[in-house]
Amino acid sequence: MDNRRYHITTFGCQMNKADSERMAGILDDMGMTWIEDPFAADLVVYNTCTIRDHAESKVYSYLGKQTKRKHTNPNLTLVVAGCVAQQEGEALLRRVPELDLVMGPQHANRLGDLLEQVFDGNQVVATEPIHIMEDITKPRRDSKISAWVNVIYGCNERCTYCVVPGVRGVEQSRTPEAIRAEMEQLGQQGYKEVTLLGQNIDAYGRDLPGITAEGRRQNTLTDLLYYVHDVPGIERIRFATSHPRYFTKRLIKACAEMPKVCEHFHIPFQSGDNDVLKAMARGYTHEKYRRIIDKVRHYVPDAAISGDAIVGFPGETEAQFQNTLQLMEDIGFDMVNTAAYSPRPNTPAALWDSQVDEATKKDRLQRINHLVSRQAAERSQRYLHRIESVMVEDVSPKDPQQVMGRTRTNRLTFCPGDINELKGKIIDVKITEIRPFSLTGERVEALVGA
Repeated sequence: MDNRRYHITTFGCQMNKADSERMAGILDDMGMTWIEDPFAADLVVYNTCTIRDHAESKVYSYLGKQTKRKHTNPNLTLVVAGCVAQQEGEALLRRVPELDLVMGPQHANRLGDLLEQVFDGNQVVATEPIHIMEDITKPRRDSKISAWVNVIYGCNERCTYCVVPGVRGVEQSRTPEAIRAEMEQLGQQGYKEVTLLGQNIDAYGRDLPGITAEGRRQNTLTDLLYYVHDVPGIERIRFATSHPRYFTKRLIKACAEMPKVCEHFHIPFQSGDNDVLKAMARGYTHEKYRRIIDKVRHYVPDAAISGDAIVGFPGETEAQFQNTLQLMEDIGFDMVNTAAYSPRPNTPAALWDSQVDEATKKDRLQRINHLVSRQAAERSQRYLHRIESVMVEDVSPKDPQQVMGRTRTNRLTFCPGDINELKGKIIDVKITEIRPFSLTGERVEALVGA
């Protein structure tokens, strides 16, 4: 048994959060104990993200504080996992020689074996590409109501701004049977909601065998949704992240047909200008993106639609930026994650000499964020006085007399209630107050009983 205390700090995307939960599960199995304070832990893991510059520099500042601790406490074990680890590899050890283990995201399931080597006195770098072992670890889930389930690792796309294929490796799909088995276990443990995860989830199954008699590829994301839809205990299913290139009409119709699949589609568009999209190597036009959204709104009229956008991509002109704003005006998004382009190592766009200056990027980011807020406020209007089905997740951080949860369309919603009674339940809430990114209401049952 190991009486070490551990802490994991997670940066970045949902995939990283899922990886951290799996690593925590491994450390629990090794007999270690989770501790909230990273400066009281004997083993500290930074699960890193390299999508944007500031995420990376943040890791180094966190590490600096821990390396000072290590000078007075040589038994402290320092681990850098995730995408910065994959990208930097041994260079990280040269920069921070106090590190004990540097491991890429493909090695998350091997944390136990790698730590054994560390405890034997070795400094370990694990960044070589491997075939990801089937997920036999039991994640230590942060929530007791909703859970991430990885369905595909890696990405085969080659977007010119993105480090993900380089750091997360080629696409590797898990089998439908393994995914269903994990979901069944979650259902038995009382989880109500599952988010199926992939860097490019619509590519699910491309590397799995199987063609139907009609010549259609089996094991698509659509097939997977049908296959897991009736798992007992799971009441809501979400999936992310989608790629417009692979987002099919069959998938949209399936989402409309399956009552457990939530009416929320996260489909990054990145730009509303075809020349910029081509330079990004996204593989679609803004016209194709608009057709996808039209189909979604035809089959699932009330769906919430969110996306991602990058401003200030190399060579982007003011007119091209205006095309992105126009796309957003025409579609009316519920939410858009925005970022100013930042050059990433080992990506083609980082080397182009058409970089946009920082002041222009900052200006465009402010303008697009203003539009995001305005659209979110407009899209929130439709909820006023409506009765929404809300899955209660937690107590409101601002008011202990309120609980909070999410609508099927992923709007954060607050209402009066006792968390001990309501946690994990799906309740009807009549919306009385709207804000751009959240709602407040009264429990319908409480209104009826009044």
